[in-house]
Amino acid sequence: MHSPHDPYVRVRDAREHNLKGVDVDVPRDVVAVFTGVSGSGKSSLAFGTVYAEAQRRYFESVAPYARRLIHQVGAPKVGDITGLPPAVSLQQRRAAPTSRSSVGTVTNLSNSLRMLFSRAGDYPPGAERLDSDAFSPNTAAGACPECHGLGRVHRTTEELLVPDPALSIRDGAIAAWPGAWQGKNLRDVLDALGHDVDRPWRELPAADREWILFTDEQPVVTVHPVRDAGRIQRPYQGTYTSARRYVMKTFSDSRSATLRAKAERFLTSAPCPVCGGGRLRPESLAVTVGGRTIAELAALPLTELAGLLPADGETAKVLTGDLVSRITPVVELGLGYLSLDRSTPTLSAGELQRLRLATQLRSGLFGVVYVLDEPSAGLHPADTEALLTVLARLKAAGNSVFVVEHHLEVMRGADWIVDVGPLAGEHGGRVLYSGPVVGLAEVAGSATARHLFDRSPAPARRVRTPRGRVTVGPVSRHNLRGVRAEFPLGVLTAVTGVSGSGKSTLVGEITGDLPGVGRLVSVDQRPIGRTPRSNLATYTGLFDVVRKVFAATDEARERGYGVGRFSFNVPGGRCETCQGEGFVSVELLFLPSTYAPCPDCGGARYNPGTLEVAYRGRNIAGVLDLTVEEAAEFFADTPAVARSLAALLDVGLGYLRLGQPATELSGGEAQRIKLASELQRGRRSHTLYLLDEPTTGLHPADVEVLMRQLHGLVDAGHTVVVVEHDMSVVAGADHVIDLGPGGGDAGGRIVAAGPPGEVARASGSATAPYLERALDGGTRR
Repeated sequence: MHSPHDPYVRVRDAREHNLKGVDVDVPRDVVAVFTGVSGSGKSSLAFGTVYAEAQRRYFESVAPYARRLIHQVGAPKVGDITGLPPAVSLQQRRAAPTSRSSVGTVTNLSNSLRMLFSRAGDYPPGAERLDSDAFSPNTAAGACPECHGLGRVHRTTEELLVPDPALSIRDGAIAAWPGAWQGKNLRDVLDALGHDVDRPWRELPAADREWILFTDEQPVVTVHPVRDAGRIQRPYQGTYTSARRYVMKTFSDSRSATLRAKAERFLTSAPCPVCGGGRLRPESLAVTVGGRTIAELAALPLTELAGLLPADGETAKVLTGDLVSRITPVVELGLGYLSLDRSTPTLSAGELQRLRLATQLRSGLFGVVYVLDEPSAGLHPADTEALLTVLARLKAAGNSVFVVEHHLEVMRGADWIVDVGPLAGEHGGRVLYSGPVVGLAEVAGSATARHLFDRSPAPARRVRTPRGRVTVGPVSRHNLRGVRAEFPLGVLTAVTGVSGSGKSTLVGEITGDLPGVGRLVSVDQRPIGRTPRSNLATYTGLFDVVRKVFAATDEARERGYGVGRFSFNVPGGRCETCQGEGFVSVELLFLPSTYAPCPDCGGARYNPGTLEVAYRGRNIAGVLDLTVEEAAEFFADTPAVARSLAALLDVGLGYLRLGQPATELSGGEAQRIKLASELQRGRRSHTLYLLDEPTTGLHPADVEVLMRQLHGLVDAGHTVVVVEHDMSVVAGADHVIDLGPGGGDAGGRIVAAGPPGEVARASGSATAPYLERALDGGTRR
């Protein structure tokens, strides 16, 4: 029995995901790093166990009625946890993207700035004092009535809606209309309203064309569909919607990114003529502070904004002090280049997490455990030192800071380290070490120790000779002003620079149309699927071959089972109780909904008939349960499957199960699966590969595996361009393009370009000193 003043969080028998009955003690009031190779189980321990249990206990204290309003996590698989304080989680998750969410709303800085304008702004003579809501574009009191607070107006034209006027309506003249039944319905409604749907569009009277495309009327009419042979179609009441109305509604209301993107093709966007892009009503934009409107101040980088705020007058002094104290931690975390009006969807996951971290610094909480997910993601080494200062401040305020991290400098700056491994998946899930950082050096078999205490210089590598160049620019976008860059072909190029220096913007200008590019493949960290139905086997295409293998067995042939029988996504072979999901949702009135294995198939996803067909003693569900490693052995003599599996093994994903849902994969895993899908293709023509921070979420041991693959692609005659902060990767590149010198307005130009050794000696480069250290054997990451 531990005393109530036990200074440790003690975890006993943790079995979440791949954890093998883990027991571990981590002291409170320290910065503790949880590390290990990708897939080792560190996130399962920190987030899936410690944080999930803290959340569960908090929810138990909430009134049952209120519990229904909160998204709850289920109870983790753990024997017992003692000494656990309340927890705050800062994960690299994204909320649903909305153009109304901005840096100002995430950090609450917008509230403080609006209060300053309301209470201490300079009003025109005789103007009424406005409430702070009048300075928000997201409220009825403040939003410009013309653009509804968006700052831009979207309009459409006949040329956009009808690109080919030679077509008739029946032949699809109105390109903006939806496809399938909905489009046919609108055509039939027009026909019933007396419009000629078979004449070429250009021959219709101008008044009719105008009404069909732009009317706000929504007449209802009885439609008598043209009968298809053998189908009885009864008359129905159809409502007409003009093309403009359909496009605008889809663009503003649809939750589908694909549908919104399609609608956007038929729209033009321009600054609102009423507010000039300021997003607010004229009376709100008439109020100034220091001679500037709130829209002008919100567009400035935070570092500049902090220096322009007034300090005269008691009210202004108090409100300005509050604003500056909120801006300071954001700037400390290397985000001073952001402006308050920068919309959330344009931020990287790392930037978003650091904004939330800056907000927590101001919250004044103490006695809680902060659980952070790779706060160093997307951070230049120059900004990592500031991050360590912020983590130390959270600890000094009386909190415990548990960080899931791969960055060696963050590990070196920690008080305590928990190393999980030794390998990934089934070969991981054990705590190899828990204690002060220096003690990890004695742990044999720790991949972390090998990299953390290795001070040997980067291995000397011959710099490859380029065989041509791709020229980009001049680019004037975001903070880039007329930048021209040359990317050598047939080599590995690393694009570096502090956060916000313009790296992703520059690389985004490389397109397949540029001379010399050939085939272009962009390998990003976006999920490979948003539902559990998408998995490793379906994404890589190897499941198609596996289904053919099962359909070719004698048993399947005798029963007349085709390839479709072995898909869990279509009726026929799947279990209909769970519709091939493998689990069913169990609704519990005052508790979180929980998922239980399907009572009929037991999680196998298929019906009994399908599961009776076996190949080499395993049914289709048994094959989906194999890890990539096991499957490589099982399908060694099936070339099409073996090739896919070999590519996955080559990028270090041997621990994943073939049927592992896409929703359980990290961004780094998703990126490597995409890379493996590329590697398995026979590539004859030259390909240019673009990777944006491919080492995010990767342990240094996994970075080695990934870089072997990327160098292999270059050796095979291809070109690889990576945006990267990991100095061990940059040191191993053939060519480096360094942007900067700072972020935002202080960046946006090429500071240095050339081989790593040359860039490491460049003056005025924030990257140079760290690159030089990596080349000489100092810190790599």
